[in-house]
Amino acid sequence: MRADSETGREPGKRIVVTGATGNAGTSIVSSLADDPRVGSVLGLARRRPVWAPTRTTWVAADVEKDGDRVITAHLEGADAVIHLAWAFQPTHDPLATWRTNVLGSLRVFRAAVAAGVSALVYASSVGAYSPGPKDHPVDESWPTHGWPEAAYCREKAYLERVLDTYELQHPGIRVVRMRPAFLFKEGAASEQRRIFAGRLLPGALADPRLIPVVPDFDGLTFQALHTDDAADAYRIAALRDDVRGAFNLAADPPLGAEELAALLDARVVRLPRAAARAVVAAGWGLRLLPSSPHLLDAFLRLPLLDCGRAHAELGWRPRRTGVEAVQSLLDGLRYGSGLPTPPLTP
Repeated sequence: MRADSETGREPGKRIVVTGATGNAGTSIVSSLADDPRVGSVLGLARRRPVWAPTRTTWVAADVEKDGDRVITAHLEGADAVIHLAWAFQPTHDPLATWRTNVLGSLRVFRAAVAAGVSALVYASSVGAYSPGPKDHPVDESWPTHGWPEAAYCREKAYLERVLDTYELQHPGIRVVRMRPAFLFKEGAASEQRRIFAGRLLPGALADPRLIPVVPDFDGLTFQALHTDDAADAYRIAALRDDVRGAFNLAADPPLGAEELAALLDARVVRLPRAAARAVVAAGWGLRLLPSSPHLLDAFLRLPLLDCGRAHAELGWRPRRTGVEAVQSLLDGLRYGSGLPTPPLTP
């Protein structure tokens, strides 16, 4: 960065965020906008929001459909780009998500080089990991080959291999790969209901009075993280010039059927894994449920994450527990919560 000619001080960093209006994007933009070290934030999204956080400018951009020159122009002058843009649907058309998620990401990666951006912070995921243990956590050295039948995991794993080569070819770019657990917050509940459960499931069904039982089956153990806590890690990674590599992000404790039942004031009922999968497969096959059975297969095989590297090197720790993160989601479903951006509008 060059010093300001009038004050003699270095201006704040300019950060570009792709996919800036979704669950993670809104929290990351807010975290950046509140940091005095940030001079400006440029949020890229397919549709401009009415939301106007401080020092933030919005541009309508589509990483899939806009050409390399257009995306490169948006990244010109940036100190770091945080790449979040991702499409979860349509799960029945893996070519469509591949075009957005993989080809769109490749366009952003190329644009970062062409624009001379010094840091790329990429939103990978726990879904990039190969099947792993549920009885102890794994660190960032665990293989990232995903679950091949699930498009989401397949795409995340593919981009991990792309970045392996990218880092070798462009050593001057500081690359950070964030691998968070499931991210929840109250304001994103309506979007997450649409993505994973479909529009036919009213948010009111999350009321504990209407959910008397929680099914328990093999593999139903996972980690959650409040999206605002994840945003702090992204902000730190974007602003710290000495940070690079992969970082697991999750909060304790891991959750299973017992913890979910306590949140919902429900009782646990043991269910064979095959029966749970059959229900999801039937709903997905009839196009009543957006989540595919392949995604369920992946979910039940995801490892638990050891976040020691993020604690030690980023100085990051979540302020909320995994239970509190899930409670935020449930509160959002019950009250129909949202935020003033197109993806998060109730």
